[in-house]
Amino acid sequence: MTQKHTIDSLVAFETKIAAIFDSGQIRAPIHLHAGNEQQLIDIFDRFKIGPEDWVLSSWRSHYHCLLKGVPPEELTKAILQGRSISLCFAKYHVLNSGIVGGQLPIATGIALGIKRRGGSGRVFCFMGDMTAETGIAHESIKYATNHGLPVHFIVEDNGKSVCTDTKASWALRKSSFAGMENDYVTYYQYNFDKYPHAGAGERVQF
Repeated sequence: MTQKHTIDSLVAFETKIAAIFDSGQIRAPIHLHAGNEQQLIDIFDRFKIGPEDWVLSSWRSHYHCLLKGVPPEELTKAILQGRSISLCFAKYHVLNSGIVGGQLPIATGIALGIKRRGGSGRVFCFMGDMTAETGIAHESIKYATNHGLPVHFIVEDNGKSVCTDTKASWALRKSSFAGMENDYVTYYQYNFDKYPHAGAGERVQF
C-alpha cells in the first residue's frame, strides 16, 4: 500500500465529495462508498498491494483509488471534472470502468500480459455482487484460474444492483461466490445504506 488511510480518512473524503456534489459543483453522476472501509483496508493490507500492482474496479471506486495511492487532491480534481464513474490513473496503476463488468476482461488481459512478460506485478479486480453473477465474470475467473494468471477477483456484496435486489433478480438463495476465499477470489459482504446508488441523497437522484 503506497499511502496509508484509516476508516476516518476514507469517510471524511466521501463526506467532502458528497457535500461538493450537493452544492452543484459536480455536474456528472457520482457513486459514493459507505460501510466497507475496514474490509477494503484489510484487503489492501493482507495482499500487500503495492505500486507495481494494478487495481481495477467499477463506477464506485473512490476508496480503491485512495488505498492504491492516488493523492486525495488529484482524485478530487478528477471527480470535479466529471470522471467519478470512470477514474483512470495509469501512473498509479488504477483503471476503472463505468460499464457493468467492463473492468473484468481488462484485468484478465493485464494479468495475461504480466505473465507473458515474466513480470512481478499482480492485478486486483473489484466487482459488485450483481456483476459477479454475469457471464463475463464467470468467464474471466475461469480463464484466469485455468491459465494461472496473476490476478485476484474481489466480490463486494452489498445485496444491490442500482436499486434492485441481486438475489431476487436471479432467484438465488445466496451469491454464487458467497463465502469464497481462494487463490483467485475473495468475497465479502457489507451494508450500504448511507447514500443512494448514485448521488449523495439531496440534490439529485440518478
